[in-house]
Amino acid sequence: MPQITVDYSSTLDTAFDRQAFALALHPLVASTVDARPEDCKTRFRRVEDVVVGAETEGRAVLHIEIGLLHGRTDDTKIRLAKAVLALISAHVKPVDGVTLHSSVEIPTLDVSYRKR
Repeated sequence: MPQITVDYSSTLDTAFDRQAFALALHPLVASTVDARPEDCKTRFRRVEDVVVGAETEGRAVLHIEIGLLHGRTDDTKIRLAKAVLALISAHVKPVDGVTLHSSVEIPTLDVSYRKR
């Protein structure tokens, strides 16, 4: 815990510094939710096809999900989500002709979650 998944449009391949983003994200998450940076695990999933509204071109999506154990308040989750959105601009360069749609979701992990 935290379990972090980043879905990103393939049009961001060269514009999104994924490793630097994760290295900046982990201490941010840890300090916000009282966790250890070494407990943060991030995986990136490249998405080939994206449709935003009626548009199939000129749009990119970056969605970050941060699964946390029970006990974090809504205020803490909202503060974290806002901080993560702010972090995106430092790690995603603009792509000519592409509008970026970014989002963050912070669900609570199921009580069955276990790690080794």
